[in-house]
Amino acid sequence: MKNYPLLQTIDSPADVRRLSRPQLKQLAVELREYVLQSVAQTGGHLSSNLGTVELTIALHHVFNTPHDRLVWDVGHQTYPHKILTGRRDRMSTLKQLGGISGFPRRNESEYDTFGTAHSSTSISAALGMAVATKLKGENRKAVAIIGDGAMSAGMAFEALNNAGVAHADMLVVLNDNDMSISPPVGALNKYLARLMSGKFYATAREGAKNVLKGAPPLFELARRFEEHAKGMVVPGTIFEEFGFNYVGPIDGHDLDSLIPTLENLRDLKGAQFLHVVTKKGRGYDRAEADPVNYHGPGKFDPAVGLQKPATPPKITYTQVFGQWLCDMAEKDKRLVGITPAMREGSGMVEFHKRFPQRYHDVGIAEQHAVTFAAGLACEGLKPVVAIYSTFLQRAYDQLIHDVAIQNLPVVFALDRGGLVGADGATHAGAYDLAYLRCIPNMSVMTPSDENECRQLLFTAYCQDHPTAVRYPRGSGAGVEIQSEMTEIPLGKGEVRRHGQRIAILAFGTLLHPALAAAERIDATVANMRFVKPLDVALVCELARSHEALVTVEEGCLMGGAGGAVLEALAAAGIDVPVLNLGLPDQFIEHGDPAKLLAICGLDAAGIEQSILKRFGSRPSLVRPAVNH
Repeated sequence: MKNYPLLQTIDSPADVRRLSRPQLKQLAVELREYVLQSVAQTGGHLSSNLGTVELTIALHHVFNTPHDRLVWDVGHQTYPHKILTGRRDRMSTLKQLGGISGFPRRNESEYDTFGTAHSSTSISAALGMAVATKLKGENRKAVAIIGDGAMSAGMAFEALNNAGVAHADMLVVLNDNDMSISPPVGALNKYLARLMSGKFYATAREGAKNVLKGAPPLFELARRFEEHAKGMVVPGTIFEEFGFNYVGPIDGHDLDSLIPTLENLRDLKGAQFLHVVTKKGRGYDRAEADPVNYHGPGKFDPAVGLQKPATPPKITYTQVFGQWLCDMAEKDKRLVGITPAMREGSGMVEFHKRFPQRYHDVGIAEQHAVTFAAGLACEGLKPVVAIYSTFLQRAYDQLIHDVAIQNLPVVFALDRGGLVGADGATHAGAYDLAYLRCIPNMSVMTPSDENECRQLLFTAYCQDHPTAVRYPRGSGAGVEIQSEMTEIPLGKGEVRRHGQRIAILAFGTLLHPALAAAERIDATVANMRFVKPLDVALVCELARSHEALVTVEEGCLMGGAGGAVLEALAAAGIDVPVLNLGLPDQFIEHGDPAKLLAICGLDAAGIEQSILKRFGSRPSLVRPAVNH
């Protein structure tokens, strides 16, 4: 590590705590460059990590980690944290099969005190740790580091509300990377932050409260004066009302401001709130200018930046949805598009440009997004909620209580269904088929290719009850997409290949490896398309005309589409051997999606091997006679 003479000496935060202030500044330079070069080689989150370099150094320098607990919200900004906590030399394995995770994980390091990847959980977790410390009579600090985007979620404010009355010692650091501080305001705030976080201020503040409490009118006057004095220079009133001592905003890239402020706050009792301002992409001009595209890039050359591929990539399912949404909005003025802070990820950029009045980004607030859609539907509009499968889990009560019970025609466009690869178990859409099909009034659709995705989105939109169209991340089979939108009969599958003995019932994009496996063993293949309502007639027909059935789905086996087939057969009184193939009863780690599917036995070779292992290649199956 010739280019990182100081960083190569850092094997743990204890080494960081021994450095002088000038050395810490040099460490920041090397650490930022190391993050950039590492992500360029592996892909991963970049802009957010470049923005947290100084903050990470300051936190580990001031707090006695891992004895003191750091809880990182979402966790996609923890690469500097990983590098400083003994994982520097493993960054080349980031988000790869068998490598380190892109998020904090308790089983990866003692410095990862709480596993995160969904937003707005840090304050709740840190408060739990702070209360536990108090109950156990220990002396340790709990720090939650949360971004301004994550503060839009109700859970964060629920935790703030509780923390203010829990009488526990904790610090919340708001990493605000959506605003900037002009030099004079920044200098003033640096001075005020150090003043308001100092022991003199805290002692005087508490002492004045004790003295003035004997004279209620004077106490109220002093409280209001302090509140408005702070309000003139800092946006801290709301956090003060929650019971926190608000400090900031301060420059999150200035170690000379960060370190003494954190040292002061570390020594204070009660709930403390530090507001720091950082810049996404800090130190890399291209990422600073375009933090969105550099949020999670693949491999690239830092000297050149992101480049368009030489050949246009295949269209993705996300793009199919985005185009359908615009086309449908042209046809129907009632359509309203909703996203919980995933405009780019869900393919809604063009819709936002063309239909700004009908586009609603509600922030990281999945629960609100679903009930907001329900309210729109009550008034005769046609809401489409574009949301990742894993994030809809966060609004499950609203899905049932506010949408399904009232039988409202809300369309859920579920992106990232199935395995997502590098982001791992926290982002995999492994459970949607199971958690959706058990809800009354809900229809669940699983397109097998890009064109079918478009047609099923239209089909879902035509219904007068809740619907979900579930599609995977990335590109599809490359089929031609018809511009005309045609409604597919609800609950009707189709036979795509006629074969002998065994019928494979495929749900979603695993139709294609199922077809490949069927060619090897001469099996029938059905594209089921609907998990609910299930095509029971087709299931029974195939069961009666074949010796065995095989279900294939990229979702959890327990409660999934295969279970629906078994239930249908049992209800019809048909006894036929059934092999269910899907995701096993375990969390699937991060890695290349194709490799993960192969490990789970869901590629063509795996499907073929599972069938041959269960039923054999030639001998006829024997099953009891059934009265039809």
